[in-house]
Amino acid sequence: MSIIQNIRDKAAWLVFIIIALSLLGFLLMDSVSGARGRGIFGGNQTSLGSVNGQEIDYVEFQKRLQLQENQLQQQGYPINEMMRQNIQEQVWNQFIEENVLENEFKKLGLAVSGQELNDILFGDNPPADFRQQFTNENGQYDANKAKQAVDALKKQKNDPMSKNFTEQYLPALANFRLREKYTALLANTYYIPKWMAEKTTAENSQIAAIKFVAVPYNTISDSLPEVKVTDEDITAYISKRKEEFKQEASRSISYISFSAAPTAEDTAAVRTNLENLREEFRNAGDAAQFLTRNNSDVPYFDGYVLKSRLQVPNADTIRDLPDGAVYGPYLDGGNYVVAKMLGKRSLPDSVKCRHILISTQTNTDSVAKARIDSIVGAIRGGASFASMAAQFSEDPGSKDNGGEYDFGSQQMGNLAKEFADFIFYGSTGEKKIVKTDFGYHYIEVLNQKGFEQAYKVAYLSRPILASQQTENTASGAANQFAGESRNAKSFDENANKKNLTKLIAQEIKANDIMIPGLGSSRQLVRWVNEASIGEVSEPFNIEDKYIVAVLTEINKEGLMSPAKARALVEFQVRNQKKAEVIKKKIGTANTLDAVAAATQQSVLNADSVRFSSPFIPNVGQEPKVIGAAFNKAYQSAVSAPIAGNGAVFVLKTESVSAVSDGGLNADEQRKMMMQQMRQSAGFRAVDALRKAANVKDERAKVL
Repeated sequence: MSIIQNIRDKAAWLVFIIIALSLLGFLLMDSVSGARGRGIFGGNQTSLGSVNGQEIDYVEFQKRLQLQENQLQQQGYPINEMMRQNIQEQVWNQFIEENVLENEFKKLGLAVSGQELNDILFGDNPPADFRQQFTNENGQYDANKAKQAVDALKKQKNDPMSKNFTEQYLPALANFRLREKYTALLANTYYIPKWMAEKTTAENSQIAAIKFVAVPYNTISDSLPEVKVTDEDITAYISKRKEEFKQEASRSISYISFSAAPTAEDTAAVRTNLENLREEFRNAGDAAQFLTRNNSDVPYFDGYVLKSRLQVPNADTIRDLPDGAVYGPYLDGGNYVVAKMLGKRSLPDSVKCRHILISTQTNTDSVAKARIDSIVGAIRGGASFASMAAQFSEDPGSKDNGGEYDFGSQQMGNLAKEFADFIFYGSTGEKKIVKTDFGYHYIEVLNQKGFEQAYKVAYLSRPILASQQTENTASGAANQFAGESRNAKSFDENANKKNLTKLIAQEIKANDIMIPGLGSSRQLVRWVNEASIGEVSEPFNIEDKYIVAVLTEINKEGLMSPAKARALVEFQVRNQKKAEVIKKKIGTANTLDAVAAATQQSVLNADSVRFSSPFIPNVGQEPKVIGAAFNKAYQSAVSAPIAGNGAVFVLKTESVSAVSDGGLNADEQRKMMMQQMRQSAGFRAVDALRKAANVKDERAKVL
């Protein structure tokens, strides 16, 4: 493996893992710990469930999770438990959608040829990652360079990156193209007739002037017996709207948290420890060895960091330290740190170089050295560096490009130290044979830009952790509470007696990895989904606390219970009852003045009610009233009482007219409507297929 291949693996150009998962993630449109019940770890179950009878394999699922995590890490996102749970749901949905779409692709005979894949990679509209990596100095996509890189990668049959490219990236590209074809077919089936567009345009231009009486719901007291909302009322309401009030199976708990976070004494002990090491650190001749010997939480970096990139607490103070001086201890996040200045120098922000590599992995050391010496002799004798690189270099990533590379200073840590030291610390025009773990390089520094002061700093860092005594105190308190509280009643009594704060976690689902407010808590989630109502847990150690929980609620999949739905719908149901009270007040009044007198309200005017808008000026969003305003029957008589969002309305339409506001004409309206329908075609189709699919989710039994 060449030095440049090492760079690829750690950081840069063709992270095909990332690209593959980016494409797979796109198909959605809108790592899990443990191996319970799987293979040699617990049983024979290797399936996480099925979609339309097709099983979802544990190993393949975990592979996708890891790839997705790699993608996000490469993009700089922290992989915390919330992120991991989101990734798990995304990957699960990917498997579902791939299954349902694969069947549709087969029915329609859709396929992607090898030539199509080449057109995608090397055509006028390549993937964004390809375009970004293989854009030349003129800002144009270099398809030839991209093809050379891909051809070189494919030749490395046993290389993990080559496998990821052929087994993950290319299939993802093919799936993406199939999705495009499928969506295009669906989109082209949508059609808006001209008469419909003309009707929509005509209706949207209408404006009405109305007189009305509004009787607000807040004029009726909530304490009236006739507006009391019962569970039966809630059930009747949600039963008519089952799709809106469907729920997943979930559970709820109450819990007590016993803190095991570092105390002030623990924090002081870490600081004192570093203070005692400060002078020894200052006098240490080998900083790297000292940090290793003293178990520094921050490893030694044998390199310089540009002033603009030295982004640590107290950076200004650290930069001003003389060589050999130390500063600290100071706080950096959850650590105490002592910094030691090791050196300063000017360093370029970017370097352009070229090299020829003769590998010591495919040649003996003596043969490699002899070959590089011969190549150097030929170049000094007038041979072209680029032609020698193309003929002899064993770095496939650069041999066809004259051996050239551009590196930024932030990539120094990803390069072999000897290689990085020469191109960044050497001078423009300098040439040298450099040996690394990969072989012998003949390197020339072509250009260096953006010189800036840089610093080499060693950091002795210790995390602020809870002492054993702190851990024992928290654990002991949690175990005592759990031992005394073996049911819901004693749990509540003991919490009150000990003046402990009882917290609540609701709607915990079987596949959750974490519980909001608690962090990574998969073990607790498993207990929650196996416990009975009123059962109290043993203490769970979650991050810096011990948790004792009691199961308080089990919500089955299906329609919400009245108790759960009440908070969501009680207001609407009460307003419905108030509307009936108001209608009785209105009685048989058949003029606006009579309605106003019966309800002690005023007759109001609205002279700019638009058919195309759900809002009434100075009233609010009242779509039912808008619709009634354009009812011809109400131009000659007052309307029946209308139960709106904020009041009961009775109205009479004074006039209806058409006003052009410079909006879309019928043809433009038709094009816009068709475009909107076609844009949503893919999502609507996949959503319908997902709902119709027979999905069996057994992740909670395995993960």
